[in-house]
Amino acid sequence: MRALRVVELGRPPVVADREPPAAADGQVPVDVLAAPITPLDLLCATGTSYFGQPATPYVPGVQGVGWAGGRLVWFPTSAGMAPGDGSMAERAAVAEADLVPLPGGADPVGLAALGLSAVAAHMALTWRGELAPGEQVIVLGAGGVVGQAAVQLARTAGARRVIAGARSQAAQERAGKAGADVVVALDTDDVDELARRFTAAADGPVDLVIDPLYGAPAAAAARTLRPHGRLVNLGSSAAETCPIDSSTLRGRSLRLLGYTNNALTREQRAAAVTAVAEQAVRGALTVAHEEVPLADAGAAWQRQAEGSATGRIVLRP
Repeated sequence: MRALRVVELGRPPVVADREPPAAADGQVPVDVLAAPITPLDLLCATGTSYFGQPATPYVPGVQGVGWAGGRLVWFPTSAGMAPGDGSMAERAAVAEADLVPLPGGADPVGLAALGLSAVAAHMALTWRGELAPGEQVIVLGAGGVVGQAAVQLARTAGARRVIAGARSQAAQERAGKAGADVVVALDTDDVDELARRFTAAADGPVDLVIDPLYGAPAAAAARTLRPHGRLVNLGSSAAETCPIDSSTLRGRSLRLLGYTNNALTREQRAAAVTAVAEQAVRGALTVAHEEVPLADAGAAWQRQAEGSATGRIVLRP
């Protein structure tokens, strides 16, 4: 079978022939239909993630969509985080307990593009953020996959106003297309200036901030929160530290909450994937993505790593 293989850490992977994986006890074979190239895949392949250096060669791909036992399923793998191969191949061997059946009418490529990024958006909004109908939400990094999903999911959950923050012009356009009421440009690290922009865009105090960025954007968005407002951080794309001032935290008794998909139980993850898939089938949830044949995966990997892709790249074996 054809598969993408990371042969040397820090170097682009290559497409090559290899034997199909043998299913171990508790595993089943999955015929892969779609596999996204995610930031976690890129990070693990550098050998610099907190999971350590994976043994090479290995097939990357921490998630995918495919056929197993006559069912369309979403599936995760531990590729790059633990020994074993992932989804970027014609076939994968996956723990049967991890398979999540998908609803009829689901688009494999669209769901692969959403994947765990949309799960993070969904759970950050509903589980950690406790979003209630009628609340006002700021979504930072709204041009990325997590952000685009969060804008749409906030809307379907009943948010009365969704304010997006995005840096580049292309990201701002994606955020607007996702349905944000207003898009704030994050083209400066001046916290005071960003806070003024968010305040002007908001219709009064904000209830919830969804933050995949941290850094100056999070500090600025926090200043718009009402007393007892919530900020859920699920990433550090802008910076590993954040200049939130103590007076803002204490004066408004804010709640700063962390989120990671790694904290989910298997049951929570499956329920979230199902919820995301149902919204996608309804036509209420989609993100910008590109479909690329597996044969062209090497060049696609480099474009995703460089940030020159037009959206999340999804490989089709």
